[in-house]
Amino acid sequence: MTSDIVPVELREGVIALARQAAEEILTIYRTDFAVTRKDDDSPLTSADLAAHALLLAGLQRLTPDIPVLSEESSPEVATRLRRHWTRLWLVDPLDGTREFVKRNGEFTVNIALIAGAVAIFGVIVQPTTGSLWHGARGCGAFRRELGYAEDAQDPAQAMDTPIICRSPAPTALRVAVSRSHADTRSAALIARMGGVAAAPEGSSLKFCRIAQGQVDVYPRFGPTCEWDTAAGQAIVEAAGGIVINSEGDRLRYNQRDTLRNGDFLALGDPDLPWQDWMH
Repeated sequence: MTSDIVPVELREGVIALARQAAEEILTIYRTDFAVTRKDDDSPLTSADLAAHALLLAGLQRLTPDIPVLSEESSPEVATRLRRHWTRLWLVDPLDGTREFVKRNGEFTVNIALIAGAVAIFGVIVQPTTGSLWHGARGCGAFRRELGYAEDAQDPAQAMDTPIICRSPAPTALRVAVSRSHADTRSAALIARMGGVAAAPEGSSLKFCRIAQGQVDVYPRFGPTCEWDTAAGQAIVEAAGGIVINSEGDRLRYNQRDTLRNGDFLALGDPDLPWQDWMH
C-alpha cells in the first residue's frame, strides 16, 4: 500500500479484527476479572492484554510491513526506532478501562493507521453494543451495527450507514465531556461558550458522537495519549469535522519523543469560533 487511500479489503480486515477484539473483551467483562495498576496508576485488566495480543498478531498478519504501536507495547518501543516509522498502526486495545471496571459499557477498541504523521483511517467499536464506526481519507465515515446476539446479523452482511458531522452547527451547541477525566480548564472553556448542553461519555465514543452529528464540540485539556485520539480523529475528519490543537493545527502523530497529546478540540463544524472560547 503506497497511497493514502486505504484499500477496502484492508479496511474490512481491520474491522473484522476490531470485532474479534471486542468479543474477547466481552468474554472477560462477564467474569469477575481482576484489576492491577500500571506505573502511572492507571488500571489494567486481562481484557486489555487479551485484546492487545489479538490485535498485534492480526495487524502483523494483515500488513507485515507496517509496525504496530499499542498502548500495551509502547514502553517496549524505543523512541529512536518508532520515529523512523513513516507508517504505523496506532492501537488502544481497550480505551476507557476505568469505564470497563465501572461496568458502565462506555469503553471501546481503537485502531488507526498513521501515514506521514496523519491519521488516515480509523476504526472504533463499542463491545457492549456492537456499534462500530470507521472512516478513511477520501472514503467517508460510517456506522455499522454488528451485534453479538445469537440471532444478530452476519457481520459480513452488516450494512454501513454514512455519517456526517453537524455543519453548520446549531445555535444551541452540544458539548462532549469526559465521564472520568473532568478538568477545570475544560469546564472553564465550556462556561465561556455559554448556553451549551453537556453530554458526558467515556472513551473515544465522544469522537463518534461528533462524527454522527449528535455532539458539536469535544474540548480536552486533561492528559491523553496518541492512541486515545488517532482513530477518533480519522473518523471525525472523514465525516467533515476537525481535531486541532490550541494553535489551530490538526493533531499529528509519532512526531515527538513523547506520545502524550497536548490540549485539543474536536469540532463538527470547522467554522465554529473556537478561538473566542480559548481566552
